[in-house]
Amino acid sequence: MSDTITVTGLVATVPHHLVTGSGLAVTSFRLASTQRRYDRKEQKWVDAETNWYTIATFRQLATNVVGSLQKGQRIIVTGRLRVRDWATDDKKGTNVEIDAEALGHDLSWGTAAFTRSAATVVADDEHAIEQADGEQSSPVDPEAVAGHGAGDDDDDGEPTGAAPVQEAVVASTPF
Repeated sequence: MSDTITVTGLVATVPHHLVTGSGLAVTSFRLASTQRRYDRKEQKWVDAETNWYTIATFRQLATNVVGSLQKGQRIIVTGRLRVRDWATDDKKGTNVEIDAEALGHDLSWGTAAFTRSAATVVADDEHAIEQADGEQSSPVDPEAVAGHGAGDDDDDGEPTGAAPVQEAVVASTPF
């Protein structure tokens, strides 16, 4: 049985990336997660104990992680929790690992710019083609999906190959 967990914390080690002999991309790093609480007696924020997790990412997520994360950044990770006891001749301990399903920067602490990876564009294009074969859907413009010309302005100032931007009205609720 696997439990799903979401954790926030700091990237504590430089992400280590490797590609196995079978071509599987793997990136791993350590995450430090420290909870804070307000001490009314001292009238200040204090840190509780730090929990340490080994984060493992695979395939496209692993490739995107190595190109996106740096030691010291605050992130959010969701994935499958694995707790394993280990022992050697003179030591024993417990490893707490998370096989990440999704991961990103914690925007409570800063901003981020998203860039779609080329492999994701290809996968989405293949999915759209499969849908077109199985269902009656609108045709896919491969140049628009693959981003050819994206970011290049034509005469009207709009990026070429991009869908028109629509404004959304969001109702705000007072807290």
